[in-house]
Amino acid sequence: MHTVRFFPLGNADTCMLELADGRILLFDYANMRDSDDKKDKRIDLPEVLGDRLKALKKTEFDVVAFTHADDDHIHGSSEFFFLQHAEKYQSEDRVKIKELWVPAAMIIEEGVEDEAKILRAEARHRLKQGKGIRVFSRPELLEDWLKAQKLTLEPRRSLISDAGTLVPGFDKSKDGVEFFVHSPFAKHVEDGVEDRNAAAIILHVTFLVDGVETRMFLVGDTTYEVLKDIVAITKSKKRMDRIQYDIYDIPHHCSYLALSDEKGEDETKPDPDVAWMMSQGNEKCLLVSCSDPIPTKDTTQPPHKQAAKYYQKIADEKMGQFNVTMQHPSTEKPEPLVITIGKNGYEIVKAITAPFIAASKQVAPRAGRA
Repeated sequence: MHTVRFFPLGNADTCMLELADGRILLFDYANMRDSDDKKDKRIDLPEVLGDRLKALKKTEFDVVAFTHADDDHIHGSSEFFFLQHAEKYQSEDRVKIKELWVPAAMIIEEGVEDEAKILRAEARHRLKQGKGIRVFSRPELLEDWLKAQKLTLEPRRSLISDAGTLVPGFDKSKDGVEFFVHSPFAKHVEDGVEDRNAAAIILHVTFLVDGVETRMFLVGDTTYEVLKDIVAITKSKKRMDRIQYDIYDIPHHCSYLALSDEKGEDETKPDPDVAWMMSQGNEKCLLVSCSDPIPTKDTTQPPHKQAAKYYQKIADEKMGQFNVTMQHPSTEKPEPLVITIGKNGYEIVKAITAPFIAASKQVAPRAGRA
């Protein structure tokens, strides 16, 4: 059995995967809680993650992936993780990263500051060393940067995963999971980096337990234009299985821009290609918005109530669920959304007094597919 956890962090992302083989993967890290504000309902991320690692008798994550370098995906990471490139980020109480996953943008982007600059230094250090890193990009896009460092591409080619490939080290038949790379595309990072969201990592995860597959989209922040590209390429390759999903990580904190360039007055009408993609959800699928509670009035910043209405409609059509992290199980006391994945598909675990203590489970929303 595998476990997926989405954390209530406001308009920010952190998702944790515990695989059946014991490996732990963390996608983004955003410690957004104000420790001085007792009314802040966002979770104390370093405390919760630290407690879980202790319970598992672990001192490191097997993988930490930063989908892109925006603050709501990396906030506080330089205070929590043991970073190899500088002694100031090294101490016994810091959590180690066995393998760091980053988009090429985090290597080649110039002009970054603060946390993004620190993580860029860590990613560059590991790539120079030729170990402990995986970069998501077309390999040739890194060649000029490597040449400027007086390094060559060939010894590091195995550390780079291009769109349309599977991430090495995860075999569905042996490990019960595989990661398919949808993005970034080469065009998103060539000629510099103007939009981190467009150059972010997008993965399609397939879990396999006792012959039953459960599929999850890890999307993070992106726009409908990128999703249109994914749909076009997937259709051309006739790989519709790489679009199907049982769990969908709604992009960009339920922003309408992941559906269309027009918000709409009552409900966002998605671009036709995005609408087709959303229609590929399996029966009783789960749509997760890593965001603040859905507002009742129109807002400039996400989450947008118009987009939420569309996603709720998709969930209803599929007899599934639309879940908001800062509303689970209630807006008064949000807790991590914990999902187990087994032979019956996915199940949402009901927390009792702490995020990692399971009480009863909801009836499995999906029976799974053989």
